[in-house]
Amino acid sequence: MSLVTVSVSITRRAFSAAVLTLAAAIPLAGCGDKPAPAGGGSEAPKPAGDDRASWPAKVRMTCIPDGKAEDLKKVHEAFAAHLTKTVGIPFEYQPVTDYNGSVTGLASKQLELVWYGGYTSVQAIRESSGNAERVATRAEDLKFKSVFIKPKGSAIASLADLKGKTFTFGSNSSTSGHLMPRFFLMTAGLDPAKDFAKTNHSKNHDETIDLVADGAVEAGALNYLSWEKRKAKEGDKALKCEVFHTTPEYVDYCWVMRKDLPAGLRAAVAKAFTSLDPAKPEDKALLDGHKASKYVACPEGGWADIEAAARAAGMLKD
Repeated sequence: MSLVTVSVSITRRAFSAAVLTLAAAIPLAGCGDKPAPAGGGSEAPKPAGDDRASWPAKVRMTCIPDGKAEDLKKVHEAFAAHLTKTVGIPFEYQPVTDYNGSVTGLASKQLELVWYGGYTSVQAIRESSGNAERVATRAEDLKFKSVFIKPKGSAIASLADLKGKTFTFGSNSSTSGHLMPRFFLMTAGLDPAKDFAKTNHSKNHDETIDLVADGAVEAGALNYLSWEKRKAKEGDKALKCEVFHTTPEYVDYCWVMRKDLPAGLRAAVAKAFTSLDPAKPEDKALLDGHKASKYVACPEGGWADIEAAARAAGMLKD
């Protein structure tokens, strides 16, 4: 695949234009028996009549492992308790050790509810042949960003300066730690495989910061919320690093449920998220755990550009 240099601005329009330009350079195979593009199918679940009798005995939920396991456990067990109380049936947090485990877990019906990044939500909908839908997202995820960081004092000042340097992405399946940084490097005319001295994949955003801070690599990319959380901690390793590039905005994380679950349950879960009120201390604690100001309904087709970017980056094939 040839790389196409595209001028990148800080607007969503620039991101969409870059997606179209790169995607045009790539021959796309027909869909065959694959489901429709996962960028669509994002309507909020609609309440049905009283279908509570058909609800499962419990809902198994998880999240992509994009941070420290103990932090994720604390946050998502709190959400499980909130959903149990609000929806009226037990919700159980079941951690997974890798991103693929969350995707296959939903597709194989071992899970009912998952907190995904944009790319893994696309994978999950495709892997389940369309038997999944996005039910809620943070307001922040409609204007998400990735940051590129370096050790303080490094001479790196732009993406072009990464040529010949060592670099770490996040997990291979991470939207903000891998897919979108790779995509925006491509729009800047850089091919990590050819232009970087060495590339690495960390386990999660926290490890990306640690690798850069410790000098194991010369630069890395991660999501901006994880960066802001770490740099706000006194004495944290993140304080040894600084941002030298911020990407244009894109759509990212969302809660995804299986579509074969009763419509009433899906609607109740969506409402349990979107009705969280930051003016209430208990609700604010939950929102703070996800670094969210509020949850909103998922816009129809909102993740189409993420799917197109994954195709352009060679990370999604029919």
